[in-house]
Amino acid sequence: MNKWKVAFFTLTGAIILFITIIFYLATSPSEDVQIDGKNVTVDPTDSVLLVEATADDIEKIALRYLESELANSPLPLDIVVDKTIKLNSELTAFGVTVPFAMEFDPIVTEEGNIQLKQNSVNVGKINLEPVTVLKLMNDAVDFPEWIVVRPNDEEVYVDLSEVKVMDGAKVRAKEIDLENNRILLEVIVPNK
Repeated sequence: MNKWKVAFFTLTGAIILFITIIFYLATSPSEDVQIDGKNVTVDPTDSVLLVEATADDIEKIALRYLESELANSPLPLDIVVDKTIKLNSELTAFGVTVPFAMEFDPIVTEEGNIQLKQNSVNVGKINLEPVTVLKLMNDAVDFPEWIVVRPNDEEVYVDLSEVKVMDGAKVRAKEIDLENNRILLEVIVPNK
């Protein structure tokens, strides 16, 4: 066999191996992340403010926080809050940019945090499982500590107790009713 055939088959084998490894990493199950679910404690001397917001208000706040937290992220993220929460972005693989969009339904946990349950995903014209898209997004983006992506559960957990707000204040979600454009949050301001 001449050296060109050997080189061709070696290169072909390396390319197939590379594609297989990428496919395996993208579709293999990720580690299940346990959530601490911390309760925000309210001291009797603390001031508790009940804040009512609209979907547009929450969208602007979320974009502001994510913009500052993910400034160095290679994956551009855009959030739209309407009747559901939509996350839009794009993945670049093998020099091809593929847009993707995910929709989530928000659920308020007992601790006052937000669980975003994925209800749909669109990745260009490619048919990918939601678990795969969440895993790729989690691997590509270094999310702040208060955002936990759980691909196996098809959800994103927003731990509001870890969000840094002014002078030690804490935030808890009370109600999220996107159908009626009503979101209630508690802001606990320490008076000490």
